[in-house]
Amino acid sequence: MGGQVSTLGDIYSYGILLLEMLIGKRPTDEVFKDGQNIHTFIAMALPEHVINIIDPLMFFEEDEEEVDDTRNEEDVEGRAIIEEENLHVNVSSRMIDCLMSVFQIGLSCSASSPNERIPINVVVNEMNAIRDIVHKLKKGRRRARYDNLIMLQEL
Repeated sequence: MGGQVSTLGDIYSYGILLLEMLIGKRPTDEVFKDGQNIHTFIAMALPEHVINIIDPLMFFEEDEEEVDDTRNEEDVEGRAIIEEENLHVNVSSRMIDCLMSVFQIGLSCSASSPNERIPINVVVNEMNAIRDIVHKLKKGRRRARYDNLIMLQEL
């Protein structure tokens, strides 16, 4: 990036930020050494190891009944670690497909050549479509939990 300000530079930064959020690591993390960077690390890991590189906190959820503003960060981290052990069980294949799509967007945005980067309007459209799918998946899960609760109460 030769020092000129451009939208292609903004797209690159967006892609790197997106990848950082997905794996929970900064580009300066000690994991990236020997010429490897966040972009190449993720590109080499996908698609087979998507679950291995994703930040487990991405799957941390609170039930509405459990929300308590007095909890401290250690409580949250402790629950996330418990969830991490069963991560493969808790993530549906459709959610993995959504994650793969977001990773691909991050990689496309952070391509080394500015001409290879995806246009921002395409990014926005794809991210909106992914968001809609994730909302449907979560709504379906909440509905299933509610149905199970009703069934248990009827027993």
